[in-house]
Amino acid sequence: MSTVMIIVLIVVVVVLAAAAFAMLNRRRLNGGGGSLKRRFGPEYDHAVARHDGDTKAAERDLGERVKRHGSLRPRPLDPAAREQYSDRWNLAQERFVDSPREAVAEADRLIAELAGARGFPDAGHYEDQLDALSVHHSTHVHGFRRVHRAALDTTGSEEGRAGTEEMRAAMIEARALFDALIADEPDGRSAARPGKHTTGKRSHGITGRGVQHG
Repeated sequence: MSTVMIIVLIVVVVVLAAAAFAMLNRRRLNGGGGSLKRRFGPEYDHAVARHDGDTKAAERDLGERVKRHGSLRPRPLDPAAREQYSDRWNLAQERFVDSPREAVAEADRLIAELAGARGFPDAGHYEDQLDALSVHHSTHVHGFRRVHRAALDTTGSEEGRAGTEEMRAAMIEARALFDALIADEPDGRSAARPGKHTTGKRSHGITGRGVQHG
């Protein structure tokens, strides 16, 4: 084999190796399709639907979220702040009986403020905040999306606006994210001492008139 052929073969091998390395590195950064689906759960399906069934586009989207927000470490809340947030949420639930739209708007604001206090993007950057929350709270983030949509629903006709049942369901689903954000641990478990009040351990249900917690 001539020297030229040997050089050509070496170049080809180097190029193929570089391409394979780049592909593996890209998959590692993006988490890979299977890993992304496991990590995001229902949010993975939402991303696929958002991209009209284009799985690759959805995975690129989710992979970018992981790269931007995966290293975020939530800041702790001091007990006084945790109690204030809990009281505000409870008041919003009570207000739902007479003013469901005001209650939903308050729940939307409260989750955004709480997320900002925990170190997620500020409340004024909804899409970025939502993306970051989806990386760390993928199971519950849709509740925030749902209550935010209900809070912004200003359709002129009553028929086109979110009804009371939809708003109630949105608040109940959003409560799960609120509980996870107010807890001390990333998975939503509270690190408070046994016997001490924690919002995450309070139950909630639905009455015929409003959102109610136990």
